[in-house]
Amino acid sequence: MIAAPQVTTLRLPALLSALAVCLAAPAFFVLLTPWLGWLLLAIGVGTAAWSERRGAASAFSANPGEPSLTRDLSLIALGLLIVSSVPLAAELDNLAMLRFTLALGGAVAVPYLVSRFLYRDRAISFPWRGGGRWGRLHWTWLIAVLVLGWLILPFYFITSGVYLNWPVVDSPELIARLFVGVGAVGIWDELFFICTVFALLRRHLPHVSANILQAIVFVSFLWELGYRAWGPVLTIPFALLQGYIFLRTRSLAYVVTVHLLFDAVVFAVLVHAHNPGLLPFFLV
Repeated sequence: MIAAPQVTTLRLPALLSALAVCLAAPAFFVLLTPWLGWLLLAIGVGTAAWSERRGAASAFSANPGEPSLTRDLSLIALGLLIVSSVPLAAELDNLAMLRFTLALGGAVAVPYLVSRFLYRDRAISFPWRGGGRWGRLHWTWLIAVLVLGWLILPFYFITSGVYLNWPVVDSPELIARLFVGVGAVGIWDELFFICTVFALLRRHLPHVSANILQAIVFVSFLWELGYRAWGPVLTIPFALLQGYIFLRTRSLAYVVTVHLLFDAVVFAVLVHAHNPGLLPFFLV
């Protein structure tokens, strides 16, 4: 893994360009207004390109060796365009699962390949092992994720009715499909939002700013996926925590493990909500 440069100074032009690109996510996934998303992507990438072309060294690049904001924002824009090309409503039929696989897989693979072979840099990487062995704090947080999920998620899904945003799973085959789908999307979340969007933003913005912007994209996607009502009260802290944990651990394996544990509870809650009494260990 090539570490992202430590950016400590918030540069307003870079922030505004990145913000425009990231605001395309709520336009696509919350407002369901594609033309607005396209416009915001064009504004974000276009203003970055205009400023860099003018040679605004004080705003964007103190030396020629610094990464190009235009290229990095174009990679994020490319991923968002690919994801937004398909409806994100949760469905479990063969065609829907194939559509999800191609769109979500392409949103990770295409920016990576463009970065690696067209731009010829290594802006996107997937550091599996990261910072070494997990310690007591790492394991404690994994247990806490399960406990918090068990306490909070049934109340959220059932009392808000958002479990109805997922299809009824009342047969072994559908339950198995739901299990695969929830887990696969959870892994993809970390590959795209953390290892792609967050990693690219960190090359130009301080970590806090980059983390907030990736959370905008993360939460917007989850909204269309089904985490609605007061879901952002849960998904915003989760997205920010995943970014922070990745910064501390530098381990894709760890953030994926956290996410999969969380999603294991989501899966169980959805099965429970659609089949009351099947899993009697929830409080709601």
